[in-house]
Amino acid sequence: MGVGSGGREWEVGKNGRMNGPVGQPTRGTTGTNRLRRNDRWIAASEAFRAASDPLVIDLGFGASGVTAFELAQRLRQKRADAEVIGLELDPARVATARTQLEDVRAGRTPFAADLPVSFARGGFEVPLPGGRRPAIIRAMNVLRQYDESDVADAWKRVASRLAPGGLLIEGTCNEIGRVASWVDVRPGGVPVRFTIALRLADLEHPSIVAERLPKALIHRNVPGERIHDLLVALDREWEHAAPLSTFGPVQRWLGMVSALKAQGVPVQGSKSRWRLGELTVPWETVSPAS
Repeated sequence: MGVGSGGREWEVGKNGRMNGPVGQPTRGTTGTNRLRRNDRWIAASEAFRAASDPLVIDLGFGASGVTAFELAQRLRQKRADAEVIGLELDPARVATARTQLEDVRAGRTPFAADLPVSFARGGFEVPLPGGRRPAIIRAMNVLRQYDESDVADAWKRVASRLAPGGLLIEGTCNEIGRVASWVDVRPGGVPVRFTIALRLADLEHPSIVAERLPKALIHRNVPGERIHDLLVALDREWEHAAPLSTFGPVQRWLGMVSALKAQGVPVQGSKSRWRLGELTVPWETVSPAS
């Protein structure tokens, strides 16, 4: 059997080889623009921009190929040679996405007919012909049904398929993409950064992200854990910055970030990222206490 106790993942044949893709089926929930915040993170990443082969994998794209189409459309604006491959365990989902791709190729959708996208069956083993290795593997909303104890092995397995300097981006978001968070993981399964990305208009409290934390953190939002401390600090400084809401939610968010930095929270990035409703910290800032 494969990694984890959350259900049947794959079988090992008599020859000792794995039969079929590795992983557990997701619910398949997807939708237009659900992953737009993650798309723009990938497009701005050094791993993508500096890649000799800017191949990006949309792992577990779901019941529709739309997230792969949108990702390719946004990435091609940054690099004309970008390519996206969507992978799914379920052959029916792959077939659906390929049918959608036929419509794209025929010019029956808003996407460019030559959009650099393809679809294949695959899971954590990230099967690619010729030993090709992707610059980025995006796995959003994939590990939610797994046990927390499965996460480190999943990170290591998937990240082992990356090109040198590549990045696994693993996390989750709500159904309409307004609340998201993810972890950047390097080859070897080493987590390096944690990011939250929120729609600032009408935001009540940043801690709304608690319900959409990655599997490695979602059960750790309790006193004594670093992620809990961060979310408490976010809410506190968001309230303190309320007077800045006169100038709009972006200015309030910037005020919150500035206060956190003044208190020693190692917020990364620049105002151009913070204005998008993002906040990124080193993994050590939120890593589980035990």
